[in-house]
Amino acid sequence: MRFRTKGASLAVLAYAEVAAMSLWFSASAVMPALREEVALSDFQQSAFTSAVQAGFVAGSLLSAILGLADRIEPRRFFTVSALVAATANAGILLVDPTSSTVLVLRFITGACIAGIYPVGMKIAAGWQKGDLGVLVGLLVAALTFGSAMPHLVNGLIVLDWRWTIAVTSLLAVSAAGAIQLAGTGPQMTIGARFDPGAALWAWKLPSLRLANFGYFGHMWELYAAWAWLGVFLDASFRLVMEEGAAITLARLATFATIAIGAAGAFAAGILADRVGRTAVTSIALAVSGLCSLTVGLFFGGPPLLLFVICLVWGVSIIADSAQFSASVAELSNRHLVGTMITLQTAIGFLLTLVSIHLMPVFVDLLGWRWAFAPLALGPALGIWAMLRLRAHPDAAKLAGGRR
Repeated sequence: MRFRTKGASLAVLAYAEVAAMSLWFSASAVMPALREEVALSDFQQSAFTSAVQAGFVAGSLLSAILGLADRIEPRRFFTVSALVAATANAGILLVDPTSSTVLVLRFITGACIAGIYPVGMKIAAGWQKGDLGVLVGLLVAALTFGSAMPHLVNGLIVLDWRWTIAVTSLLAVSAAGAIQLAGTGPQMTIGARFDPGAALWAWKLPSLRLANFGYFGHMWELYAAWAWLGVFLDASFRLVMEEGAAITLARLATFATIAIGAAGAFAAGILADRVGRTAVTSIALAVSGLCSLTVGLFFGGPPLLLFVICLVWGVSIIADSAQFSASVAELSNRHLVGTMITLQTAIGFLLTLVSIHLMPVFVDLLGWRWAFAPLALGPALGIWAMLRLRAHPDAAKLAGGRR
């Protein structure tokens, strides 16, 4: 059976994205518990996340060069990717968590996610009819909630970190089954010819360049914040409460901060379709950048106050994400949408490798009070790019003329 209606297909797609994307932070979420069991260096802690980013970059670049997202039937691509990623994630349970094998498995997981996230975007775009911002916003909302899921599992199942790895692997397997039920919309294109130079269009067109620069600024901040938020909250809460309570509260607060971004992404999609993409992305970037600058000032302070600041950050930091992908889809040749989105995400995630690994350096040099402040440079770049795009003639293609 396969759903033929837009609503049912998108609901299934959203579930599949939530379940499959739970693999992204499965290892990062268990970091505080894992550190209690084994000794991990700062590099190893960062690498639990950055290895996934590196794998995603490698997989995305390969997919973009070969045009896989526009040449392979998307559900088949998604299914194979989800099953291989689930297997690699589960493999962590079979090896020493301090070994380099774990990083290889995380790399494989990331490479396979290149066949999940951008492909899901392409499936959603196939159903668009003047509501692309909402559709892509729905997918990013699913990605956000899926990324938060390991923190919830880890917060509720406190006996052993291995349960988090096992549960997220099973979720990814269920995603591979669920995606078979999703239909593809009338705007879907498959079977584009192989053109190794197609990816260069992302740089040839000034409007596409600006949309990509906006996304790159957004990504400089996003994953470094998500990867280190749990460690930051754990360290802050331990200063003002009993250790056991601090650990559990930090896990659940991290889940809530990331998960609430799903509402931000979906709401921003609705607003962007009605108000304009460059306006919504610029506002979201300004709010999240301000949070990066100030969240550390509340380190060691009242947990409730810090939690509220983090919730504002969680809503704004991901709210703009889908609109960069929507912008690229609207500015690109229809037959290259999958490749353009894949290339955009590949380079964006390449930047995250730098910011994630710089966070321990920022913590050592600046302390937690100012460690997140350098991440605000990304939103500053993003705002500049989106305001430049707003003034470009091609901006008339965005959201039905709503810039």
